Amino acid sequence: MVSNMNFSGQFNVSIDLKGRVSVPATFREELREVYQSESVVVTTFKGGLVAYPPSRWAEICANVEALPAGPVKEANRRNRIAPAQECLFNKQGRIQVPQSLRDYADLQKDAVVIGMFEKIEIWNQQTHAKISHESEALLEENAQGQADLGF
Repeated sequence: MVSNMNFSGQFNVSIDLKGRVSVPATFREELREVYQSESVVVTTFKGGLVAYPPSRWAEICANVEALPAGPVKEANRRNRIAPAQECLFNKQGRIQVPQSLRDYADLQKDAVVIGMFEKIEIWNQQTHAKISHESEALLEENAQGQADLGF
């Protein structure tokens, strides 16, 4: 596993009429330098999308395949593996997100792209605001844990 995973930051981006999403230059540089990749694998995640470097995606697929047969393995195959699509970067640093994935995440014109260490999340702005609010509430409930982390 690559240990120098460092996607971080939050960016408001526009989606063009062809469904292309601009990926921040710092993320593209990280993909090229650390992962030697000019693409990401995009799949569904909690009402949004998540993008992984192809090498990390291969590890995730192997982890899913290593699960014992049963409903959790099938659910992961159906809801995470099956919808996944590899998306190449164009010269302007955009990826073409397939219509099925844009529909799942309700991506139309404006989106939020955030770095989450080893993955990149792509959200509809309203969904991102809702999930961020829920996360903040969870952190407030765990005030001592936050203090222990230095926040």
